[in-house]
Amino acid sequence: MNMKKNVIITGTSTGVGFEAAILFAKNNFKVYASMRNLDKSEALREKIQKEALDIEILELDVTSLQSIKNAVETVIEKDGRIDLLINNAGAGFAKTTEQASEDEIRWVTEVNYLGVVFCTQTVLPYMRAQRSGQIINVTSVGGLVGQPFNELYCGAKFAVEGFAEGLAAYVSKAFNIKISNIEPGGISTEFMTSAIGKTVVDGQLASGEYLPIFEKYLAANQQRASEDAAQVYQTGLQVAEVILDVAQSENPPMRVRTSSWAEDFCHLKTQADPDGTKLVQTITESFL
Repeated sequence: MNMKKNVIITGTSTGVGFEAAILFAKNNFKVYASMRNLDKSEALREKIQKEALDIEILELDVTSLQSIKNAVETVIEKDGRIDLLINNAGAGFAKTTEQASEDEIRWVTEVNYLGVVFCTQTVLPYMRAQRSGQIINVTSVGGLVGQPFNELYCGAKFAVEGFAEGLAAYVSKAFNIKISNIEPGGISTEFMTSAIGKTVVDGQLASGEYLPIFEKYLAANQQRASEDAAQVYQTGLQVAEVILDVAQSENPPMRVRTSSWAEDFCHLKTQADPDGTKLVQTITESFL
C-alpha cells in the first residue's frame, strides 16, 4: 500500500498546476496530475523522466462529469483513497457582459465554477468514508473583488468562494474534510495570455460605447504591470508554494491571499476576518 498521501491536481499542463504537480511530488506526495488535453503533457513528462518524480498523468476535463468520474475511479482503483483534491483548472475571461456570447458565458462558468463543484462532488463520498480529506480551490482575488470587464470571470470565482464556505460549514467538523481557497493576484503564466487571447477571437474585446472605457482599462493594466511587476505578478511556483503550505498545515485557513499585493487589494473585504476561519465557525454555530 502506498503510504504517501495522494493528490489529484486539475489543470497541470502549464502554470500553477504544472508547478504544483512537481512541487508536491518533491514533498512526498503521490501526484495525479490531470489535464483536459494530454497533447499538452510533454513538458511535464520530461520533468517526470528527468527527476524520477512520482507523478501519474491523467486525462480530466473539468467540464465533463464523466471525465471527472473516470479520473477519480482510476485513483481509487490504484490507491483506494483520495487524500487531497486541488481544484486548480480555470481560465481567465475579459469581455463586457453585453458582448459575450451565450456559449462564452456558459464556458467561463463551467470551467471556473461548475468544474470545481463536480470534482468536489465526485471525491466527497471517498473522503467522507475515510473520515479525512482536504480540498483546496485555486480561486482569485477576483473571487472577492469584482473587476471591470472581468465580471463574468469574477462571478464564477465568487461562486466558488460561496460554495466552499457553505460546504466547509458542515463537512469539516462532521467528516474531517478541510476546505481552503487560495486567492492569487496576478500570475505571470500562460493564464493571462490565454485570458486575453480568448477575448480577441473575434478581433475585438470591446466596441461601441465600451471601447474608450476598455482602452483606459488596458492602459492602466499595462502601466501597472510595467511599474509593479515584482509586486503584482507572482510566478506559478510562488503560488504553488502557498498551496503546499496550506496542504501541510494542521489547521488550514479557509482562505489565503498569496502575496502582499493581493492582501492589500482585498483588504476592505477581508479585514474583519482575514483567513475566513471565524466566519465559517460563526456560520456553523448559527445553523448547526
